[in-house]
Amino acid sequence: MALRWRIVALVAAAICTVAAAVGVLVHNASRARELSQARDTAVTTLDRAAVTYARTGVVQGSGAALDARDLPEGLRRLVHKGRQGTEFTGGPGGPAMWAARPAGGRVLSVHIDMSANMRNISALDTNIVLAGLVVTAVVLPLGVLTAGRMSRRLRMAAGTARRIAAGDLDARIAARPRPRDEIAEISGAVDSMASALQERLRVEQRFTADVAHELRTPLMGLVTAAELLPDDDEAVGYVRDRIRVLSTLVEDLLEISRLDAGAEQADPSPCPVAPLVEAAIARTELPARVRVDAAPERATVWTDPRRLERIVANLVVNAHRHGRAPVEVTVAADGRTVTVRDHGGGYPEELLKDGPQRFRTGVRERGRGHGLGLTIARGQAEVIGAALEFGNAPDGGAVATIRLPTGSE
Repeated sequence: MALRWRIVALVAAAICTVAAAVGVLVHNASRARELSQARDTAVTTLDRAAVTYARTGVVQGSGAALDARDLPEGLRRLVHKGRQGTEFTGGPGGPAMWAARPAGGRVLSVHIDMSANMRNISALDTNIVLAGLVVTAVVLPLGVLTAGRMSRRLRMAAGTARRIAAGDLDARIAARPRPRDEIAEISGAVDSMASALQERLRVEQRFTADVAHELRTPLMGLVTAAELLPDDDEAVGYVRDRIRVLSTLVEDLLEISRLDAGAEQADPSPCPVAPLVEAAIARTELPARVRVDAAPERATVWTDPRRLERIVANLVVNAHRHGRAPVEVTVAADGRTVTVRDHGGGYPEELLKDGPQRFRTGVRERGRGHGLGLTIARGQAEVIGAALEFGNAPDGGAVATIRLPTGSE
């Protein structure tokens, strides 16, 4: 049950409980008062009738009688013991208060009809029930309204927290002034956490960009110096290879910093998917099987070809580096879905759960690397509006799926 309806149910239960408690207390108090007054009246009338009977031998008084047939049996036995008493009955003759005492070997009694008194109490009970229903009808909608507002505020806070977790660090809960209560305190705490997290990420992004830019200048010097070395030395080949690796790392860091800063903009145009995929694979200089299931008229999409090539190339390189051959690239029949699969150990659980993370490659079986290729691929996919999904094939191997958006010029 949602919190809103729990609050409504609690309010309704509280109203009903209070109304029932008040009704029972008022009913018992009213009934006890009516019985007490009737008892006093019956005793007073009985005393007067007893005095008159003792003087004149005549029974006088409202409801007074000798040896009444309807006298309650318990009261009759009490009188036979020489005592005076009263008793309330609700028999076939209606509710009544009896008072009796001995009178010269006989039973002198007084009967007071209480039908009107009991009808008044019943009417009071009915009015209490109606009042409880009216109060419920007035208070319950207010409880529904208040619970609804609280539920909406909590749902908005939860939705904003999910947006923050999804990467929208500019999202805030307390965008408008709110009452100062516990929900506002939670909202403020989440906003403070998001602001602190955003600032830390900005510092990290600035640091990454600054480091990449600072490394670029001395790296260009190393590249130039390496080209001047003699080609017949084995050590020179190793140095040039390491410089190329370092250069690629710096360029990847710069690309990630631009993606993080939102500086990348797509330049879409009509693109034939199959030739574009084949060109991307050719640039990697790595073997891959390409299969095109899409018909020619459906094999053209509206996207940024340079960025799509970058995504496919990174996925193919990642498949060779961390998986095992053969690597298969498939263009699906819809012409908008491209899958890259290897036959290695598959993606690690952390990547499937949290997505690719920079400088994190997962399990040891996936090989070594900086964890930047998949991060860049995901960032470029977001730029062109494509969905990049990661999974593992049932018979083994990692599967990356690119779902291109529909669009037109």
